[in-house]
Order: sequence, then structure tokens, then C-alpha cells
Amino acid sequence: MDQKKIDRINELARKAKSGVPLTEEELTERALLRNEYLEAYRASLTGILDHTVIVRPDGTRERLQPKRAEGKPGEGK
Repeated sequence: MDQKKIDRINELARKAKSGVPLTEEELTERALLRNEYLEAYRASLTGILDHTVIVRPDGTRERLQPKRAEGKPGEGK
């Protein structure tokens, strides 16, 4: 995500926080920009985790294994 889009997200957040109501177009734009930002953030985090290695006390190294989907945290069984 480029800096212009991040600046626009921040501009809309400041406007909403100041008490000035956002127009319907601005609300839609904010939602789209937020979703795009979250997708980029998650992709970046996934890339970092894919290259993370655990070094055990005995010196062995192992990559992190993908977490199995067993339900969302906080959900009861």
C-alpha cells in the first residue's frame, strides 16, 4: 500500500474524530481503504512468519508450522 492511501486513511480518521460527519462517499472510501490496508498488513505478516525460524537450546532449527484452523479464539465448544 502506498503512502498516499495511508495518508488518506489518516485524513478521514482525523475528520471523523473531529466531529465532522463523513459523507456516504467518504464512508465507502474509508471502508475500502481499511480493507486494502488490512490485506496488505496480513500479507506482510504472513511473509515474516513464513521466514521465521525457531532455534532450540540444542541448536536445532525448525520453521514455524502453519496453524491449523480449530476455531476462532474465544469461541466455546
